[in-house]
Amino acid sequence: MKVLLSALFAVALLAGCSSADSPALEPIPGSITYGGQPRTKLTKSPIGSAVYNQFYNESGQRVEETYILQPDRSLKLVRREVGPDFPD
Repeated sequence: MKVLLSALFAVALLAGCSSADSPALEPIPGSITYGGQPRTKLTKSPIGSAVYNQFYNESGQRVEETYILQPDRSLKLVRREVGPDFPD
């Protein structure tokens, strides 16, 4: 019974891990890739490195973004969190 419950719990957790059904994040004003990829290439960073960006949007909310460096040296936006500047 414990094995069955553990397996069901693991399947439920992994069901939310699929990125195929989640839409790609689009850059917004303030994003590194807003208006296209940056002109300078990250030549010294290893492929797969995380690049972090933090800025304030038009509403004054703090935006934190995470990018991953791709093999062609472009940046892929993989995570964005928007929240108040000072949480309660």
